[in-house]
Amino acid sequence: MKKNTIKVSIIGAGFVGSTTAYALMMEGLASEIVIVDINKEKAVGEVMDLAHGIPFVKPVDILAGDYKDTKDSDIVIITAGAGPKPGETRLDLIDKNYKIFKSMVPEIVKYSPNSILLVVSNPVDILTYVTYKLSGFPPERVIGSGTVLDSSRFRYLLSKHFNVDVRNVHSYILGEHGDSEIAAWSLTNIAGIDVDNYCKCICKNCDGNFKMGILDQVRNAAYEILDRKGYTSYAVALAVVRIVEAILRDENSILTVSTLLKGQYGIEDVYMGVPTVVGDTGAKRILEVNLNEEEKGNLKESSAVLKESLSEIKFQ
Repeated sequence: MKKNTIKVSIIGAGFVGSTTAYALMMEGLASEIVIVDINKEKAVGEVMDLAHGIPFVKPVDILAGDYKDTKDSDIVIITAGAGPKPGETRLDLIDKNYKIFKSMVPEIVKYSPNSILLVVSNPVDILTYVTYKLSGFPPERVIGSGTVLDSSRFRYLLSKHFNVDVRNVHSYILGEHGDSEIAAWSLTNIAGIDVDNYCKCICKNCDGNFKMGILDQVRNAAYEILDRKGYTSYAVALAVVRIVEAILRDENSILTVSTLLKGQYGIEDVYMGVPTVVGDTGAKRILEVNLNEEEKGNLKESSAVLKESLSEIKFQ
């Protein structure tokens, strides 16, 4: 990624894909953005709308195309797939999306064999593993958006509870991007003060249900948004662009992207959101943060949920 031009392709022109393209354009991270969708007219319409705003942002070429137009992309963002219907969980989408990915991923790899693949489609941990298997890429070049958005939601809710700037709240949501995800309470701090001491000495407004209440809000956030507006788009697009920024600028940022575990935390052969150093080669290194025993156990339980779902897929 040391060349002068940066090409990012987005597969899927739905709410998440189009909003991600807009966020990328606003950040000025790419010199070329390609949008591919099975509904070509939808992709063309999104590109026309975006292109008419180019005079207001840094120079960028935006086009709607086919897989061949994604050739030599630096990053391919996969947002395509069947979205959740009311009452469905992310894991309910596995069968529908596996079939889509089976035809899509080989086309992406064909035209951009040296790219980094960033999976956003849900269930993201499962589909990132599927992409890894179908692509034949090394695991560091196949990552998922993981719990980057969940961690942001967590920090936001804590900042509102404590009435402090969210940038001074530090913590992670780990595991599945879904119902089995866990909060790393043992690592949570506000300006360096651990959350329990902050509650006791400063906030003085944290009852016994405080932690479970916050975590429930994080886990249910997407469902509540879906019930109200039918889809999520803004925050997830910002989370994706944050990951793209870390890659393109080789920031070595620590983000809870979905990464292939190879024994870390006692977990093998599953993708899930864990603190990972992200830079120009993708997932450079997984960090084994200091979780307490309960959190370690819950993280293993989350991995078991994902492995059970993966066991139902017949890779061919």
